Amino acid sequence: MLGISACLAGVCCRYDGQANEISALEQLVADQKAVIVCPEVLGGLPTPRTPAEIVGGDGFAVWEGRARVVDQTGCDVTLAFQQGAKRAYEKLQAAQVTTLILKAKSPSCGSRLIYDGTFSGVKVNGVGVATAYFKNHGLTIYSEENWQKALRELDGD
Repeated sequence: MLGISACLAGVCCRYDGQANEISALEQLVADQKAVIVCPEVLGGLPTPRTPAEIVGGDGFAVWEGRARVVDQTGCDVTLAFQQGAKRAYEKLQAAQVTTLILKAKSPSCGSRLIYDGTFSGVKVNGVGVATAYFKNHGLTIYSEENWQKALRELDGD
């Protein structure tokens, strides 16, 4: 079973109330070959919500207590991001998911680049809060930028 960011499967759960659907990923969910998660929603954040970025590092630094997640108004939403990652992981474990395709550049799901915490559009190397949690628990992460590779590897190619 594959895990997919809910927004990539057509669920309007992004911070701006939109989705980033990829029809092939939507079909995997429809065919019951994948389950969806949105760590931010699972953490209790509303849709739409104020944009948030990690300040002081990346998702690994958040779990180590060296960084935090702050929304654009200055509200600290770190706990919601951490709770959402844990709840998403529980859902993934229940479905026996070991591989995920997550939303790139997200403060939750980013797997290579995230925004730098200044709300200026600048991206830096790093991972989101949920991605760090998932990686710390041995899950394999891809993004919508390389999702085809995930499917090839799952098929054994």
